[in-house]
Amino acid sequence: MSSVLRPTVSDQGPLMQGKYRPISNHLAITPPVSVVIPAMNEAENLPYVFKTLPNWIHEVVLVDGNSTDNTVEVARDLWPGVRVVEQRGKGKGDALITGFEACTGDIIVMVDADGSADGQEIVSYVSALVSGADFAKGSRFANGGGTSDMTPIRKLGNRVLCAIVNAKFGARYTDLCYGYNAFWRHCLDKIDLDCTGFEVETLMNIRVVKAGLKVQEIPSHEYLRIYGASNLRAVRDGFRVLKVILKERSNRRALRRRPHAVALDSGRGEVS
Repeated sequence: MSSVLRPTVSDQGPLMQGKYRPISNHLAITPPVSVVIPAMNEAENLPYVFKTLPNWIHEVVLVDGNSTDNTVEVARDLWPGVRVVEQRGKGKGDALITGFEACTGDIIVMVDADGSADGQEIVSYVSALVSGADFAKGSRFANGGGTSDMTPIRKLGNRVLCAIVNAKFGARYTDLCYGYNAFWRHCLDKIDLDCTGFEVETLMNIRVVKAGLKVQEIPSHEYLRIYGASNLRAVRDGFRVLKVILKERSNRRALRRRPHAVALDSGRGEVS
């Protein structure tokens, strides 16, 4: 893992300043950090989102979902170096996959464009990764986390679905359906995302466990959406999440039933 945890010093020369990215008075890192923001008609919210982003991040990748307002123009005004990519497909899963492919950083952070996430928390996610985690998972229900934007029915649904994932896949999550996460870019090769909607976060959480990656939960506070209405529908999307869970469980059973015998092909010693 190409990461370094090392204190910064005030008399660093130009070479050291170029090699390490200062995050705080006590922490500097070498890996570049990419922040992916999927957005569709979020021009009014973007000022609040970008205001909280730390200035040491390597790049911001805005995935535009065919916005009809001035989302792209606002993003470029707020962050002149922003990379804007057009979303393929229509759902949040499609948007994130498009954004991940465009990232050049070693660490990728997922941030929603509705103003519900505090960009200042990114330092906690990055600190967990450079300290040894593969996947830093935001949790609104871990000690120190919270939410201002969940109805009782959504809280109940999230709790039930989280309990199912923990029981079926051996996870220890306190939160399941939350989109504020960070991970090393190489993890994408092991989780192979292939879904289109809001259930993408659940799929990621399941597949990092199935891949044996080291997960660390990060307490996070979810704030109210500032402007506009969410496209999330609790019942509809809850069933889509449940469908993903059942499908992944079925795939796991199928793999478990496969024979473990080694077959030789024509005496050449190839394993089939």
